[in-house]
Amino acid sequence: MTKNHYKRFEQSELILRDELAIDRTLLANERTLLAYLRVAAAMMIAGLTIIHFASKGWFFAMGFACIPGSLLITLIGLFRFIKMNRVISAVRKQLEKMR
Repeated sequence: MTKNHYKRFEQSELILRDELAIDRTLLANERTLLAYLRVAAAMMIAGLTIIHFASKGWFFAMGFACIPGSLLITLIGLFRFIKMNRVISAVRKQLEKMR
């Protein structure tokens, strides 16, 4: 015989703790986007600095590789942010329908 340990959570009513959890998740998603953008900006600055001070060689090539890399990191961060934001919005709408 199994006991249902989650019986108290089977309410259709959304409690404050659940609402705050959704808000924390939304803020964490925004914080992650800002981290991606911070890394991309640092990589762009590093690439431009390397290009400015290196005249030729592999170091110069590394500077040029940093610029498209930073653009790629920006796109990945934006894609993940939009994807997670849609999921969070869908969960919030589902919970509001249950009210």
